[in-house]
Order: sequence, then structure tokens, then C-alpha cells
Amino acid sequence: MDDDDDIPQLSSHTLAALQEFYLEQQQREGMKTSQGFNQYSIGSIEEDWQLSQFWYSDETASCLAKEAVLAAGKGGRIACVSAPSVYQKLKEQDGEDFSVCVLEYDRRFSVYGEEFIFYDYNHPLDLPENLLPHSFDIVIADPPYLSEECLQKTAETIKYLTKGKILLCTGAVMEEQAAKHLGVKMCKFIPKHSRNLANEFRCYVNYASGLD
Repeated sequence: MDDDDDIPQLSSHTLAALQEFYLEQQQREGMKTSQGFNQYSIGSIEEDWQLSQFWYSDETASCLAKEAVLAAGKGGRIACVSAPSVYQKLKEQDGEDFSVCVLEYDRRFSVYGEEFIFYDYNHPLDLPENLLPHSFDIVIADPPYLSEECLQKTAETIKYLTKGKILLCTGAVMEEQAAKHLGVKMCKFIPKHSRNLANEFRCYVNYASGLD
């Protein structure tokens, strides 16, 4: 009897897709080790779908970063809550007059040093002592899950950190809950992700922004 009969066979299509995926990964790894690799470029840390991570497209991350800098003002402080790709785009803007930190569950982002703060939305106020209340000119947040519980808990963190301005990115289906928990309104600007998501995404703010 041929033992191979018991081994499940992958279809040629699946096999080809897998090979393409591994090749892409190898190429990316190769790019990382080649000269001039930017540690802050989006995609330098891969998405982890199990953590519900979906990076913004480069254009969207740039637009949100630009908006944050304008909203924070000269010498402003910006907090990115569960929005690491906006943090990465902000860090690419060397020489700009602002400071930024990233609150994130994924410890891979600890490579960014002191600006990384471990954050679990289940414990919204379990934050380091040096993160003083109302010490950020703007908070950008992208709660990892489209649930009211996740939004409500993330909202506690946002309200604790911000001096006033909030830029929230979440699903269009969360419009009512976003208004209820954070007093934010939907913008005209539609954020895009590097991979197309099934759920329509939108931005919400509580100030006169450049996203309309």
C-alpha cells in the first residue's frame, strides 16, 4: 500500500498561491535586509490577522498622519491607539515639530523603544504613570474589533489621554456608537487599507478637520 494515499493533497491552484505567498515574504525579507530599509515603513512589521490587524494603504496613512500633525499644532503631542501604521507614517516625517507614541497590544512594535506602550483595550486605564491624563493634543484610534464593547473600552482610553481632539477610524456600522461614546461625527474622507476589507471603514472626528 502506498502511504502517500493518506496524505491530503493540495490542489495545484492552492499550491501556486502558497508558493506566491512565500515568495512575496522572501522578497520582503530581502528588502528588509538590503540597504536603506526604513524601519518605520508600513509593512516593515507584517499584519497579524489573528490580532485583527489590517494596515492602512500608504496614501491613507499619510493623509491621517498629516491631519494629526495639523490638529496637534506646533510642538504637539499625538497618541496612536491601536493605529500603528499611522504611527509609522508620523515617524517617517523626520524633523517635524511634534512628538508621538503608539499604544499597541502587539509587542513586535516594542522595537520602537520608549514610544511603544503596551496596551490592551480590555484594561483601558492600565497605563504607565508617565502617561498623564489629558496630555495629548490629539488621539488617533482604530479599535481592533467592530463591537460596542471594544469601542466603549477604547473610548475610555481616548478620553483619558486627549486634551480634546479625537480622530477615530472604525467601521461605518459603528457610527451611532461612536457618537454615543465619543461625540464624534463621520467625515467625508474614506480610509483605505492595503488589503480590501469586507466592512466599509470611515473616519470620525469631534473638531473641524481637514478630512471633509
